[in-house]
Amino acid sequence: MRSILSLIFILSSITGIAQTSIEKFPIFSNCESVLSSELSSCFYKELYVQLQNNYDHPKDVSSSSATIRFEVNKEGEFIIVTLDSKEQDVKNELRKAFNSLPKITPPSYNGNPTFMQFVINTPVPLVSGGSFVTFDEKQNTASPAKNDVVNDLDSIAFAKANNDYQGIKSNKYTNQELLSNAIIPFSYQRYAPYEAAMNKIGTNAHSSIKPYTFNQVGAYFDLEAQRSSLTEERTTWLGRKWWNEHFFRVAGDDYWFVIDPGVDLQLGKDFDADINTFNNTRLAMVNGGIGKQITFGATIQESQGRFADYFNREITLRAPDGGNPGIVPGRGIAEDGGESIYDYPVATGYINYKPSKYFDLQLGHGQHFIGDGYRSLILSDNSMPFPYFKVNANFWKLNYTVLYTSLRDVRSEVTADDSFRTKFMTFHYLSWNATKRLNIGLFESVLWQDDNQRGFDFNYINPIIFYQAIELQTGSRGGNALIGATAKYKFTNRVTGYGQLVFDEFSSDAVAGGGSFKNKSAFQLGVKWQNAFINGLMLQAEYNRVRPFTYSHNSIVLNYGNSNQALAHPWGANFYEMIFIGRYDYKRWYGIGKAILGERGYDILSNTDNLAYGGNIYTSEDNRAFENGNEVAQGNTASYFYGQLEAGYLINPASNLKVYAQLIYRDISPQVDNVRVVDQSTTWFNLGLRTDIMNWSYDR
Repeated sequence: MRSILSLIFILSSITGIAQTSIEKFPIFSNCESVLSSELSSCFYKELYVQLQNNYDHPKDVSSSSATIRFEVNKEGEFIIVTLDSKEQDVKNELRKAFNSLPKITPPSYNGNPTFMQFVINTPVPLVSGGSFVTFDEKQNTASPAKNDVVNDLDSIAFAKANNDYQGIKSNKYTNQELLSNAIIPFSYQRYAPYEAAMNKIGTNAHSSIKPYTFNQVGAYFDLEAQRSSLTEERTTWLGRKWWNEHFFRVAGDDYWFVIDPGVDLQLGKDFDADINTFNNTRLAMVNGGIGKQITFGATIQESQGRFADYFNREITLRAPDGGNPGIVPGRGIAEDGGESIYDYPVATGYINYKPSKYFDLQLGHGQHFIGDGYRSLILSDNSMPFPYFKVNANFWKLNYTVLYTSLRDVRSEVTADDSFRTKFMTFHYLSWNATKRLNIGLFESVLWQDDNQRGFDFNYINPIIFYQAIELQTGSRGGNALIGATAKYKFTNRVTGYGQLVFDEFSSDAVAGGGSFKNKSAFQLGVKWQNAFINGLMLQAEYNRVRPFTYSHNSIVLNYGNSNQALAHPWGANFYEMIFIGRYDYKRWYGIGKAILGERGYDILSNTDNLAYGGNIYTSEDNRAFENGNEVAQGNTASYFYGQLEAGYLINPASNLKVYAQLIYRDISPQVDNVRVVDQSTTWFNLGLRTDIMNWSYDR
């Protein structure tokens, strides 16, 4: 027993020695030369002298006392936590005296600056040679030699237990978001002025890779100046939050985050089908950063909606296996809300790590868009969000993006064991600013299914490899590879031409002529005129042409789609279209005009003709109608027109909340009505209040 007590005594002594050697009191300049064991005594003595010199005792108060809890922070500043005295005038004068104290050497733990809190009681007035009664003392006079060690340890323990919380500073938000690697939600209207700046002659921007980050845009567009120009003069908290600011914002020296509630509320009417339409989305979104290398963001949306008749048909045509009534394009699987109402949730999120100025690593669940046009024939936001891992390298005149993704086929004919069929895609895109005017991009992608317990095929994980060669090694039916190119030319600082070329199955014989079904290709040509005639006006014309069977495959799981939605153009394949768009911004006001004309080729789907004509990418090309002689818009040819006018007002630039009115006219005239397409005209009017963080693709 005696040995155990001796051991405890020795360990206690060692602990006490170690603790006092690594923990130090704050140091006044007059105490710098004293021994470590005398720092606490010197600290209290010098503090008393400094307060006595600064304290002016009220004339109408004879004597009193005060109890003060204060801290010395990492910067060596004195901060009062609480100050109690019976006399208000005494409290005021003591507070003034504390505010006059100089910065000193901060307390330290193991050699690093830290926080330390103290509790003292002092009689007033302060007199020469006086002293404090320190924490936990019971007598009226202090005895520093006796009590300093107790107070030293108690103060340090008190600081470690409580002071971290008191020292957290969270009111330092100064629009750090605008200087961060956080993602800017992809909205056509929001991105228009960014692209105008990024597409000027001589810039080294890569505008085809979306969504953008604030840092990416901020290199060419003054985001702070835009924010200032749109700021309304509001003095109340509610006024600032509604008109100018994020709803909730927190920031310290090396972190920040913002939170906004949001909505997508629409009320409208499809006059031709006599349907009262609506959408009711409640959402929350967060963006933030930790240090200089980590950024993150997330959105959660819960929605119910009933839309125009043609759009409701689009939803139900994409119904997944399992009994749910449909899939809302670009959003997600919908549950039955009754009375032709679709109940659909959407969740997106990402975390981005930037190990150096050249590289970004991003893990997320979201959408992507490749291209400078209104449509993308390579990868668009038409599909619902999907999980991905993204690697981006930006150096010299190059920007290289690699995506590793997991996709789903949700149709009944491919569902196994009551679960959706999994397939994977890897995508490479290299963007090169060849000259100050010309940008050239090269891309390749490959999809493969999870067959033979194949899982994620590590043959495709190499970020710099040619996928066609790998596809041949793994079997042509084991994967579906696409290749292609993009180009952009800056004619002037305001006029930009752009294009895309896609080959789904590259065969020189097939491309040469004859209309072979193997000639699975697509191209896009377009031009944008930024700040045309007046500042803020953008005019755009675009032509897209996609041959039959492009994006489809002889193994129907390996089509270029996700959850019954195309990964590229929303029409799938076997069509051509001409698009004209005008966008205008003036301060917080905006307007949009859009017209689309085209021809689309559907399957006939009759009792006598159930063959594939190349428009539906989810149909196997093995069921093709023709080996050769295939033409664009063949089969059940449908003439198409879509027109849209929209005018609105941006309520809050921080959250992108806007109010708008929208008029849509759509007309489609197929040769044969069937389950996939009917002869129909639609006039659809909408009024809405929406937080614009995802594009609606009504022009389907």
